[in-house]
Formats: sequence, structure tokens, C-alpha cells
Amino acid sequence: MDLDAPHSMGTTIIGVTYNGGVVLGADSRTSTGMYVANRASDKITQLTDNVYLCRSGSAADSQIVSDYVRHFLHQHTIQLGQPSTVKVAANLIRLFSYNNKDMLQTGLIVGGWDKYEGGKIYGVPLGGTILDLPFTIGGSGSSYLYGFFDQAWKEGMTQSEAEQLVVKAVSLAIARDGASGGVVRTVTINSDGVTRKFYPGDELPLWHEELEAHDSLLDILSSASPEPMVS
Repeated sequence: MDLDAPHSMGTTIIGVTYNGGVVLGADSRTSTGMYVANRASDKITQLTDNVYLCRSGSAADSQIVSDYVRHFLHQHTIQLGQPSTVKVAANLIRLFSYNNKDMLQTGLIVGGWDKYEGGKIYGVPLGGTILDLPFTIGGSGSSYLYGFFDQAWKEGMTQSEAEQLVVKAVSLAIARDGASGGVVRTVTINSDGVTRKFYPGDELPLWHEELEAHDSLLDILSSASPEPMVS
């Protein structure tokens, strides 16, 4: 086994704006090649009270970037005496990603709400570019979602429509992308604050040729009372 060989890392992350805020969503599978290292990881990281980050690519790289940015945003908030804007957070992430582009393997989505611009989504892909977008998708599962979003996304969605769109999109990526899986987590950010939601794998929409979730044989055997043996 070559420990120095590059590992395949997959995920699905999504950021969507709606009329009043943003919705971020992600799957929960952390993989190292063919091995699932964590089936219930949380890929949506809090940076400030009003800004969150979706992480894809190398878990170590994305976590260290988010830790540094969270520290600097905390200092920034203390100095200004008010919460950081989404644009400031996104530009800090862009700065770290660009200055270390030869060493980082991570694509990020920044989403949040502030009193100046409302709900905003920024994509920071590999290389440190920053993109101000109404919606963006990332990770290996995004390959299966571009056509879906061209058809399904619309301007001026309600919060409920945006949340349903994100859950539907992540579940589609989970069905098609072997490196995405587990559960779906969403974070909704607006003027009222932040709402986190959790969708177990057995409650996600089923797509073409997908099988319904069933209890494992071990669960069935452990819950059933043993039959008496009759000679």
C-alpha cells in the first residue's frame, strides 16, 4: 500500500440564496479513497454568528483555513464592535486560499446574512478565486447537479422552497456519486438568526433504481425474541 499516493476525496456542498437569506447544505461522508473514514461528519462550519462555511476537498486543509479565518474574524468583530459582513469573511478565505494555493486542496462556499447586503453566497474554489453567486455547488457530487440546478433554481424563492431544493439536490448527488453519502445537514441564515436541520438517510427522496432503506439483519435478530427450540 502506497501511503504517499494521492487519495480520492469526495463530497457535495451547496449554497443557495432565497428571498430573505441563504441556505447551505452538505452530505456527511468523509472518504479516503474507497474507505469511508466518517459517515456522519459535519461539513458546515460556523465562522461567526451570521456566517457559515461549507467545506470540500481535503478535510485537514479546509479545517485549518476555517480555524484561521474564525480567529481573525473574532478579532475583527472586537475591533469594529459589530458582526463581520459576509463579504469580509469571504475575502479572508479567498486571501488564505490564494496565498497558499500550491499547498491547499480545498473548495469552499461561504454563506451568511448581514444588515448591509442581506443574504449572500460566495464560492471560493481551488486556487483562491472568489465568486459572488446567487447559488453555487461544489465537491465531487456537483458534477451531477449542474443541469438539475439550471432547471430547478429560480429567483425569489421562499425559505421553504430553498430548503427543499437543497435537500433534493444533495440527495440526488448521494444517489449518483459514490463519494457522497450519509445524512444531509442544512443551515438556514437570515435576519432572524440561524436554523440547523438534519435529514437522516432513510428520510431522503429516492431516485431511479434506488432501493428503500431496510433494517440490517443484525437489527432484526437483536430486536426479535428468540424462538424456543422444539425437538
